[in-house]
Amino acid sequence: QVQLVESGGGSVQAGGSLRLSCAGSGYTASYYCMGWFRQAPGKEREWVSSIYTGTSRTYYTGSVEGRFTISQDNAKNTLYLQMNSLKTEDTAMYYCAAAVGSRCSGLLLEWQYNSWGQGTQVTVSS
Repeated sequence: QVQLVESGGGSVQAGGSLRLSCAGSGYTASYYCMGWFRQAPGKEREWVSSIYTGTSRTYYTGSVEGRFTISQDNAKNTLYLQMNSLKTEDTAMYYCAAAVGSRCSGLLLEWQYNSWGQGTQVTVSS
């Protein structure tokens, strides 16, 4: 069972930046699809970005493309989400997730991921 722990959330003004981290342990497969999701109050959890650890190929939802960057540090078993030019609509609880042994193509739904972190809150004010 993969354990994931997010950190790095906080409060920031619109236009600012934050970097989220997701420390992982208990990996049993060689490659994973690692993803970031977010859930705003009253809304469903939505996929934000993902990275396939085998090739580092990245994927983004349209609303964050060009502003967010997903990356990984394999030596540290850590996933990152660099968020720049933050907007108030980026306010949400952010979760990292892992899909064991899966490529990322088409993995946009919660049920496609096996393990989840507890989340870290990001609040963007105007």
